[in-house]
Amino acid sequence: MQILPLLQAAADSFGKGYSGGWAMLGAGVGAGLATIGAALGIGRIGGQAMDAMARQPELQGNIMTSSLILSALVEGVALFAVVVALLIELKFTF
Repeated sequence: MQILPLLQAAADSFGKGYSGGWAMLGAGVGAGLATIGAALGIGRIGGQAMDAMARQPELQGNIMTSSLILSALVEGVALFAVVVALLIELKFTF
């Protein structure tokens, strides 16, 4: 069986009517993965900070400040990823 004719037929079916469906799917998956990754990262930061404060209560202020800064950095990266995914999705219109 020859694969080249099948690929050519598939490529011909994506004429001018193709509006970037795969890009929209990729943007949606990318935004979802960025959100899940940020949630896991912030949860891990919070959990580890609570463990550290339980072990050394005298360093509570330093640990809390560090965990808030790290959480903000993780959230910033996730926001950037969601904005990039939104820009990819808005590039294609129906």
